[in-house]
Amino acid sequence: MDKKALLETQVSSELLFDGKIVRLYRDEVRLPDGSLSFREVVRHHGGVGVLPLLSDGSVILVEQCRYAYGEIITEIPAGKLEKGEDPLECGKRELLEEVGAEAEEWIFLGNVYPSVGYDDEIIRVYLAKGLAFKEQHLDEGEFLSLKRMPLAQLVEEVMAGRVPDSKTQIAALKTARLLAGET
Repeated sequence: MDKKALLETQVSSELLFDGKIVRLYRDEVRLPDGSLSFREVVRHHGGVGVLPLLSDGSVILVEQCRYAYGEIITEIPAGKLEKGEDPLECGKRELLEEVGAEAEEWIFLGNVYPSVGYDDEIIRVYLAKGLAFKEQHLDEGEFLSLKRMPLAQLVEEVMAGRVPDSKTQIAALKTARLLAGET
């Protein structure tokens, strides 16, 4: 089947909520069979996640409260893109703010679509190598702790289901695969 035959086309769109981070729309769409339906869509500027890799093969993660889940989540340093911001520059900013580090080498690992059913957010994921440490600069109201662990242990944690964050799972698995190909 031709993929274009699966597309839904927007007929109309109504803004329901305009927040600081997201906008919520109710769109009427025409389905492939010609019938009409509705979609609720969260629009988001996107974000960037960075897996900082140390020369000994360990990585730096952050632990922070994710209010929507009511849990402390272990994840890679990350943050939202400002409107029009270059993703790599955002990654550099977030690494410095959250970890207090700068990197000599940046490797793009790909895009993550965290919730394809209702959200257009795209998270750009990078591997950061050749770290030099400076001072951490957390945003106002940002509370997190740093956690260091071997990359192999992070992969084990991901595979055991103890790291639920999708961007962290993808960064860990892609980095492990990338590094395995380098040896």
